[in-house]
Amino acid sequence: MSNVFSFTGSLGRDGELKTVNNQSLVSFAVANSIGFGDKKTTLWLDCTLWGKRAETVAQYLTKGQSVFISGELSTREYQAKDGSGTKTTLALNVTVLDLVGKKSDAPSSYQPAPVAAYTPPHEAHRQAVAVHNQQTPPPYDDDIPF
Repeated sequence: MSNVFSFTGSLGRDGELKTVNNQSLVSFAVANSIGFGDKKTTLWLDCTLWGKRAETVAQYLTKGQSVFISGELSTREYQAKDGSGTKTTLALNVTVLDLVGKKSDAPSSYQPAPVAAYTPPHEAHRQAVAVHNQQTPPPYDDDIPF
């Protein structure tokens, strides 16, 4: 993956489970607040999660649910329904999705099942190298040959 965008936000609508070319996908919109004070704005992203994970997590993707998401960010153009021309939106092909909180209006017993995060092979290698590098290095030999 050449670009990775990770953030937390709240779902703006329920996830919509579909089948495209015999493959399941769930699409949903996530709001992310950026900036502070008077400069605070909301950034909306159209998110898509594919495959078996889409089928598994779709039931938990309800409006207001807090999520952590990571994936490949791109832009998508579309024609506005009001006839005002071409618009651009941000789209995220989701590779990691974690439910990080419960819906504010959900009953206190609402506990969504955790969704396993996908770790790309290159990330798993990076993590293994980081663990290896954290180990104590061997003591240096004082007999330097020069």
